[in-house]
Amino acid sequence: MNIEQLMSPETVQNFIIPWGTNLVFAIVIFMVGRWLARGVTGLIKRLLKRSDVDEILIDFIGSIANAALLLVVIVASLDRLGVDTTSLIALLGAAGLAVGLALQNSLSNFAAGVMLIMFRPFKAGDFVEAGGTTGVVEKISIFSTTMRTGDNREVIVPNGGIYGSNIINYSARETRRIDLVFGVGYDDDLRKARDIMLGVIEADERILKDPAPVIAVSELGASSVDFVVRPWVNSADYWAVRWDLLEKIKVAFDDNGISIPFPQRDVHHYYPQEGAPQPGVAV
Repeated sequence: MNIEQLMSPETVQNFIIPWGTNLVFAIVIFMVGRWLARGVTGLIKRLLKRSDVDEILIDFIGSIANAALLLVVIVASLDRLGVDTTSLIALLGAAGLAVGLALQNSLSNFAAGVMLIMFRPFKAGDFVEAGGTTGVVEKISIFSTTMRTGDNREVIVPNGGIYGSNIINYSARETRRIDLVFGVGYDDDLRKARDIMLGVIEADERILKDPAPVIAVSELGASSVDFVVRPWVNSADYWAVRWDLLEKIKVAFDDNGISIPFPQRDVHHYYPQEGAPQPGVAV
């Protein structure tokens, strides 16, 4: 086709003008659609912020919504140009299915991350036991949670492993109860032992008065009378008070002659009489 045929009235009227018109409309659809996509994405982010949703989740949902809306706008623009979008949509669907199957574990972690961020069973700074790890939560992201253990190791735990198992949040409550067991000898004065433990507890200002601490005989063991000692403290003081009580009560018992028995076993060895057959020796 030469230039004269290309610029002929029939070609201009039947091809160039319709195609140019469709191109202009496609560009308009794309520009307006992109503007609308930004507006809808911004609206979604504002609504999520009013709902007090985590900033990480807001940004991620906003990105997903913007990408989905732009995809719709691109398909609409191509359809206006006369492109067969049915095949394109089918191709995108098949590609999405293949990607979903390939990233099954990642999508599971993503879904668990969304649930963790939305329902907040813990937050950054909490001391938790989750996903087989115990430590302080440093960061919660879409796919994993970063924790710091007591010996200052950084552990990155997949969110699927956290949300699919029990979560123990030691920082969720302001107060915690310390559970200790002390055994005293059967020959010791139980009332005296109880008064000694109560005196140690009352001398520690970190131990709360309400709820009142409990000191009671829990079991008559094989070699000791066991007391349960259960004071309440602020969660931040738990370990320090626990360690101090173990040491101070032991020292107080020693100073007042209260024994803490330990399991003992008597072994009796019998020597065979002279001339008697030895075990395992044929006669």
